[in-house]
Amino acid sequence: MEPPMSTTLDTFRAETRAWLEKNCPPEMRTPALTDEDRCWGGRNATFSSDAQKAWLERMAAKGWTVPDWPTEYGGGGLSRDETKVLREEMRALGCRPPLDSFGIWMLGPALLQYGNEAQKREHLPKIARGEIRWCQGYSEPNAGSDLASLQTRAEDKGDHFLVNGSKIWTSYADKADWIFCLVRTDPKAKKHEGISFLLFDMASPGVSTKPILLISGKSPFCQTFFDDVKVPKENLVHELNKGWTVAKALLTHERNMIGGMGERNKGKVLGQIAADAVGRDALGRLDDPQLRARIASFEVDELAFRYAMERSIDLMKAGQANPAFSSVLKYYGSELNKRRNELTMSALGSDGLEWESARSSEGAAPRDWLRSKANSIEGGTSEVQLNIISKRILGLPDA
Repeated sequence: MEPPMSTTLDTFRAETRAWLEKNCPPEMRTPALTDEDRCWGGRNATFSSDAQKAWLERMAAKGWTVPDWPTEYGGGGLSRDETKVLREEMRALGCRPPLDSFGIWMLGPALLQYGNEAQKREHLPKIARGEIRWCQGYSEPNAGSDLASLQTRAEDKGDHFLVNGSKIWTSYADKADWIFCLVRTDPKAKKHEGISFLLFDMASPGVSTKPILLISGKSPFCQTFFDDVKVPKENLVHELNKGWTVAKALLTHERNMIGGMGERNKGKVLGQIAADAVGRDALGRLDDPQLRARIASFEVDELAFRYAMERSIDLMKAGQANPAFSSVLKYYGSELNKRRNELTMSALGSDGLEWESARSSEGAAPRDWLRSKANSIEGGTSEVQLNIISKRILGLPDA
């Protein structure tokens, strides 16, 4: 007779907590303040400390960088409930994610669903171990929200495709090793048809990138150019001219990723930042009743959003999620992150205008505030998300 599920999970929780306490370095139990503090992996990976490198290696060895992926692809093979327990215990200890990766957040789930066995075995273990850093080739100068209008083309040359065109807003393209890219393989087909999904090495001849500077003073974005880039036929994911199917599935994961910014904290919690800047009253509370109420309201919404994210993950893994719910998470998470940054700037007052000390919570504040303005544009604008929600969830008629 098998033990009750609750008993099994309790045992797993205790073992997981003990392992994390032993193996997560103290330096990895504080939030990352900047992109440079986060571990992105890749062929040319640099680590901010020996502790960061050790944390990645230990988690990757257990498959816990992608705990719910199958073990044969580098994952931990954990159940949905076990994965949830691992996340809860990491949060309780303040453990950082060992690896930030578009491969984990976007490409990996798409390959698990649509990739062939050779593609899964070639790419997924490298993603799980942080050996290859990926970027996303979707948007183009004339194909943003109307992504299906993309014009980057891939011509069939027998044993390979020849890719020409350009992409824009390609996050970290100048640092990525490989790209997952939407290309037009049948220019005569309707715009949602005739699109294919290709994978190729950014070191391929003919690939070049140009960084795009934002008003925050820095940017992860690039414009990426393809000039007669040869891509082997085996790097076609799913079927020729059926790439839009893969693209839609991947967009769901991207929107979940962007929406997840709504529950992320960097550095000190918002209430502590405000109290340190404004001061405390005789009872030890933030000495600004109006700001205190706004922060309290935000923190309630932030907690509710966290539970909504967890519920959506459970529903998705159980096959019960509405595919359009990712638009709810993307829209609300983006707005929540913008609110967080607005409140941070309000709390800091004139100190929030400090610009140079970007690695301190104060110096990063104006840069983060400016950067957050793009959250409601990237990954599909808020207007696009609201249209999707109205049609596919609320069932409202077209305007």
